[in-house]
This record gives sequence, C-alpha cells and structure tokens, in this order.
Amino acid sequence: MAFLPVEEQLRIIRRGVVEIIPEEELVAKLERAVRTGKPLVVKLGCDPSRPDLHLGHAVVLRKLRQFQDLGHEAVLVIGDFTGMIGDPTGRNKTRPPLSLEETRRNGRTYLEQASKILDPARTRIVYNSEWLGSMTFADVIRLASKYTVARMLERDDFQQRYRAGEPIGIHELLYPLAQAQDSVVLRADVELGGTDQKFNLLVGRDIQREAGQEPQVCVLMPILEGTDGREKMSKSLDNYIGLTEPPEEMYGKVLSIPDHLIYRYFELATDVPEEQLPRLAEWAQSAPRDAKHQLAWTIVRLYHGPEAADRARAHFERLFVHRQAPEEVPEWRAPERRIGLVRLLREAGLSASNSEARRLIEQGGVRVGDHPVRDPDCILELTAPLLIRVGKRRFLRVLPPVTQPQERS
Repeated sequence: MAFLPVEEQLRIIRRGVVEIIPEEELVAKLERAVRTGKPLVVKLGCDPSRPDLHLGHAVVLRKLRQFQDLGHEAVLVIGDFTGMIGDPTGRNKTRPPLSLEETRRNGRTYLEQASKILDPARTRIVYNSEWLGSMTFADVIRLASKYTVARMLERDDFQQRYRAGEPIGIHELLYPLAQAQDSVVLRADVELGGTDQKFNLLVGRDIQREAGQEPQVCVLMPILEGTDGREKMSKSLDNYIGLTEPPEEMYGKVLSIPDHLIYRYFELATDVPEEQLPRLAEWAQSAPRDAKHQLAWTIVRLYHGPEAADRARAHFERLFVHRQAPEEVPEWRAPERRIGLVRLLREAGLSASNSEARRLIEQGGVRVGDHPVRDPDCILELTAPLLIRVGKRRFLRVLPPVTQPQERS
C-alpha cells in the first residue's frame, strides 16, 4: 500500500495532540510502514460502562479516524471484560462492578455511535473478553509479577486515595495490566487515549517490552471542556453535547459554549483544514457570535449532514431572532380548564417535580405565550391552545380539555 510521506502523516497526526511518547519512535514506525507497505496497528480502547458518547469522546475517535484515513489499521477494543473491573482513572472511590452482559450491551451501543466517526468497513472490532476471559489464575499471577506495587502507586489517583485513606481494591490495580495485555495480544504499534490515560498507556509499553515486543507509541489527546467552559465534558455534569442528539439541540448547545472555547472546539471537534485554523482563531476573537454559529453548523453537519445543519440554523433563527415557535411542537391536553402552572409543568413532563417547577418559574425560565411568568402560584385559564416555553429550547402546546356535549332535555 502507498502511504503519504512521513512528514505529511506527522503533520496530520500532530493536530490537536498534547503529547506523543516518544515521537522519534513514531517516526521510525511510520518510516517502516512507508518502506514495507505494512500499516501500523493503531489501538483505541473504549470503556463500555459509559455507552453514551459525546464530543469529548469524539476527540480521540476522530484521531483514530485520521490514522484510518492515512491507511493504517484502526482497532477498536471494546472493553467488555475490563469494564467489569471499571477504569479507576479519576476515581476517588471504587466503582461498582458491571456484569459481562451489561458491558457487552453497552459495547454494542458504543459501537453504533462510534460509527458516526469511524469507517465501519475499515475498523477492526475486538472484545477483550476473547483473551482476558480465558486467562487462568496462573496467567494472571505471571502478568502481575511484571509490575510492582510501588510503580502502580505512582499513579496520581491511586496516590490521592492512598493518602486520604480511601480503599483501593486489588482488582483496580489489575486494570492497567489488563489494558496492557490488550496491547500485547494485538501487537499494537500505537495506542490512543486522553491525557488522563497516560499512566495506563505507559504500562502498556512496559508490558509489551516484557513480552519481547517493540513497545507501542502513546498518542495523548486533550480532555475537551464541556459547555460550562470549566469541567471536562461529562453527562453526569450535564455539560455535554451528545453525538446522537437532534440537530437543533446540538446546534443550540454549541452556541451555549463560552467564547474562549470557540477555537478549541474548531481544532478538536471539527474537520476544518488545519490551514484555516489561524483565521478561525482571529474570527473567534473579532466576531465570536458569527464564529460560534459557523462552529455549530460545522459540528451538526459532521453528525447529521449539511441539510440538517441548515435546518438547525433556520430553527435557531426562527426561535431566537424572530421569536417564533418551532414548526413542530409537542401537544398535551390539560385535564381541567383551570390548572396551576406548577402542576401543568410536572404532569406534562416539563419538570421532574413540583419543587423543580417552582424553581424554574421563580428563576424566569418559563414563558406562557410571549410573557415570562415568575409567580409559581399562577393559575391558567385554558379557553384556547396555549404555548408554554421552558428554558431556551423546550416548547409545549397545551390544549384545553375536551368539552363534553350537554344532553338535550
């Protein structure tokens, strides 16, 4: 197979990367691939305990796609076996274990979403239960003998928990070794991961050496901040932009990011050519509103196509520029003609509880028709359909109850 020149490959690979450990070994591997025509084996492990993918996960998946487009072999490791241990990275306590059935079910969901980025026809999918599940206890002892407790406790999160007196399960110490064994079995040339995975990836290098293999190169990607602009993107923090979210929702969420993240999202979450990035950096400074709309359109196009991106932009303009409701609004029929606004929000599914409904109203997050309502004791008189808006993007058309015809005497 014919590959691009090594320098051109490196230019593409380096985009958005925090660290390549060590880069000179990657150069040597690429030179060998060009010389022999044999692609590199590029591995990415996924944790199926978190099956809902967002733009933060997409950062490293997009890097794997770049290797794929350069002609190298992309191997996606579904950690159905290691998922039963639970990756201890960033954890301040032991994670409850999952069953193999749960990890496999989550793995299938992960794969469906990852296919929005990777080329499924050119992606090798493996489940690490295939080899880890068949290891005997003697095999585990031999693997564990290749690493020391002192080295394992160099890991930041283990150090913090040890000093704080928080328990560390023995099985958690096995997680980096199990991930390293994946690299040995696959004879990985390169492993991708976020910066929080640095320790695990380096253990892989050590265990490959112990197995008599050439160690993998570690390519570390940054952790993408969420829509709050501070914490890493996470569903539990509700600052995420999901890969499978509707185009309009995705567009609106991108617009909600702080201005200082516009360039970072262009670099890490889109496929705009690298030579355009300096111009986009200037645009983000001089006209952040326009740049953010282009960013939102570009991201929606990646996951839903250009027509959906155009519709999402038009939807936003209709809602927020022209102050119109979306074309399609869900409907809900009220049980009574007179109904309290708090009760309506709860029973219609716009809030999880009465207390949440009251809080939304008091904070000015609810509009009835064109008017904001801040009185949680508000009673609505439904004589005609009424449009309710909660937050920026949630609409509901409330229909009056069906009137029973009166019997004639």
